[in-house]
Amino acid sequence: MITNDQYHQVSGAFDAASASTRLKAALTAGTSADERFLDILVARSGVEPDFFVRDMMTWALCRLPSGPVRVRLVGELTSDNPRARAQALHTLSKIGDPQVFSNVAAMIHDRDDEVARTAWRAAVSLVDHGHDDDDARALAAQLGIELGRGDDQLQLSLSRALLALGEAAQQVVADAASHADEHVRAHAAATERLIRDPDSAFVLSVDAARRVSVGAQA
Repeated sequence: MITNDQYHQVSGAFDAASASTRLKAALTAGTSADERFLDILVARSGVEPDFFVRDMMTWALCRLPSGPVRVRLVGELTSDNPRARAQALHTLSKIGDPQVFSNVAAMIHDRDDEVARTAWRAAVSLVDHGHDDDDARALAAQLGIELGRGDDQLQLSLSRALLALGEAAQQVVADAASHADEHVRAHAAATERLIRDPDSAFVLSVDAARRVSVGAQA
């Protein structure tokens, strides 16, 4: 346990202009495992611009008692700040508490691409912790609604999430291959190829699927 003076000194360091100073503050907060840092870690991680500092803040939060951290992070999922929502999802996935699965799964259609991407990864990670096949199939069905969304990199993230669900996602992807929307069909076809060959070139698969889809509609 650190002293009050040390606590205030570390808390103040989160406002420093130097990323290395903020990183050291997050390291100290995590090493101390002092619950007094909970609020400032959650608040600052939602606005922190440096990836490595955010990652250290996630580590620090994982060092604190999971119950209070879970409640605080679930509250962040309603934030107007996309980074706060995404960071909360990321940290919840690292904590790995199956109790928050439904909260995380509710975010997979978020209007912000990065939040949605993080929710896809987090939901797939959490569904493996104490959930049955019905939950995995329900998650796959919801992820299937997102097929065709965004650019190639966003689509690759979704395809990898579906790939991680294994058999639970195969029928969803197969059904989407005959979808009325050509973008959904192309994404589904590229995902099917990725399922068959995880080392395949996904972007090339999407391009080829789009050409086939357009040709079929001509």
